[in-house]
Amino acid sequence: MAWTVPHPILGRGADTLPLAGSRFVRIDGDRTKRGLDGFTALPAPICGLSMDCPRIMGILNVTPDSFSDGGDLASVQQAVARARLMGAADILDIGGESTRPGAQTVTVAEEIARVAPAIRGLRAAGITKPISIDTRKAAVAEAALDAGADIVNDVTAFRYDPEMADLVAERGVPACLMHSKGDPATMQDNPTYVDVVAEVMDHLAERVDFARSRGVGQLIVDPGIGFAKTQAHNLDLLRQLSVLHGLGLPVLLGASRKKFIGAIGGAAEARDRMAGSVAVALHGAAMGAQILRVHDVAKTAQALALWKAMQFATE
Repeated sequence: MAWTVPHPILGRGADTLPLAGSRFVRIDGDRTKRGLDGFTALPAPICGLSMDCPRIMGILNVTPDSFSDGGDLASVQQAVARARLMGAADILDIGGESTRPGAQTVTVAEEIARVAPAIRGLRAAGITKPISIDTRKAAVAEAALDAGADIVNDVTAFRYDPEMADLVAERGVPACLMHSKGDPATMQDNPTYVDVVAEVMDHLAERVDFARSRGVGQLIVDPGIGFAKTQAHNLDLLRQLSVLHGLGLPVLLGASRKKFIGAIGGAAEARDRMAGSVAVALHGAAMGAQILRVHDVAKTAQALALWKAMQFATE
């Protein structure tokens, strides 16, 4: 049995999106009702960006060891130059600690030293688009917000640092809550689920409830592709991505250049996975994902322009 509901982006009555009912109805009754209600209206704007079309979040890693672009941006000037090349991005996501499988924790001081100057440099260069700080540490998020960031992107959904939720609530900024298990050093050590889609949905719903209980107003959810998940788990989540719209919040999809794309597409090196990453991004758009976190901004924007031209009626 399949549910059909208004598409979270295309909407407009006749356009519908299939949901796997067998997955969705495993969630408890109250949550199922909340889920169905979540499809009736677009989520609220994020930093002034309406959620009525897919938004591109460009990745700016100021790290020496990220899996795809570690070491590329070793100076503020390089970060500014890369940001200018990402002119089609709606949001810039800056990270100073790699969370790739096997990555080691970076000290708070080192992470701040990487991200805060880069954010200040972007603002000094006249770049005004929203900036997201990709961190799990409240002190880093605070320094980034002070430097000019607008959004907190926490891969642990406020589980790593007990002060993060209170900081986000106090500052009144949006936050992205991602599903993950364990920590980067061990998360790929035989991750197991009975039903990955239902468990991710339940986990995110619980973290959303927690965030709201601490006074956080604006939220985004992310299924955490590649975080404590096998290739089969990633594919199952992508096939059922539309279920997450049941939370009534913007859905962020971050799959760019990840290992499963290379495994399926025959690209051993992360830098050679652009075409596969764009394919996954377009699938995410078709499933209603409102934010696509990508490395290859210009190529993704071109593909989305064609996708939107084919999907949306124009004058």
